[in-house]
Amino acid sequence: MMRLFFGTIMKKLIILVIVVGLAGTVVYLNRQGGASPQPVAISGTTMGTSYHIKLVPVTGQNIDSATLKQKIDARLTEIDAEMSTYKEDSDVSRFNRTITTDWQNVNEETLSVLASAAAISQLSRGAFDITVGKLVNLWGFGPTVNLDDIPPADKITHLLADVGYAKVELRKNPPAIKKSDPNVTIDLSAIAKGYAVDAVAKLLLEEQQPNFLVEIGGEIITHGFKQNHKCWVIGIESPVADQHSVRKRLYLEDVAMATSGDYRNYFERNGVRYSHTIDPTTGYPIKHRLASVTVIEQSCMRADALATALMVMGPDRGMAFAERHQLAIFMLVKQNDSFIAKHSTAFTPYLTVKEVQ
Repeated sequence: MMRLFFGTIMKKLIILVIVVGLAGTVVYLNRQGGASPQPVAISGTTMGTSYHIKLVPVTGQNIDSATLKQKIDARLTEIDAEMSTYKEDSDVSRFNRTITTDWQNVNEETLSVLASAAAISQLSRGAFDITVGKLVNLWGFGPTVNLDDIPPADKITHLLADVGYAKVELRKNPPAIKKSDPNVTIDLSAIAKGYAVDAVAKLLLEEQQPNFLVEIGGEIITHGFKQNHKCWVIGIESPVADQHSVRKRLYLEDVAMATSGDYRNYFERNGVRYSHTIDPTTGYPIKHRLASVTVIEQSCMRADALATALMVMGPDRGMAFAERHQLAIFMLVKQNDSFIAKHSTAFTPYLTVKEVQ
């Protein structure tokens, strides 16, 4: 089984980015019509996936893409070194190896991501939970288990006893975390990638780059404009097997976007379909009709985690949650052999082309 970011497959890329010229799992289409300045593309690998960055220089600006790429790679390496489940000396790996309930020192950056994860766990009443990794692995969607059969119920119950975001405590000064249950482990797959997108965006602004699109493994943030002072255009992919067509185009300016879906990452046994999205409250894959959910937020980290939480909630509970908290979300829901689109009130502005002066 292919290993993805930090070892737990929490998301599946279901977007198409409609800009210019980068390759990879994200498809870029050329829609420019006019002259310079010419865009600059930077790409690479990080966290078990790929990243793509599109920069549009301001008039008269020359971008040293090689130097900028070095800085981007160094920043991403820092984040991976703190939050990876593969690197033995990361904060996450050290925490997972220990069976003590004592405080363990962590980097301030790791603590910040954990605090954000805890806040979204509380907001979603446990639909988002970074302690669910053992169950994801048990069901065959993690890095170490190749599933031959459905896990036995007693094994699921046993691991479920060690799941619960409230079992991880945080301390701000000095930065530290501890577990109330010595068997608890954490996996930041569904939030740290979004955090990395935010971190790269911050770096680019510090480097005097006001116009960019950053994408890491399908999570996106935009700032400024693309060529000809037009908004960045993002496409949501239609969830049909073996097809990559655009279902809906979005017009984004200075916002982040994350998508979660299960329609390409599942297995079947005896005619029953099992999603890679595990409900932390039951220990079993989700069974509802929500095929994908896209979230638009100011922070990609927040969008990343919320997309997972909404995927767990399902279409009805998730939409009610979005409206209650004024979240901009777009859903594709299975209906017989097709899909129907639904979106929250806050999502409406992103469906309209913006006229830019």
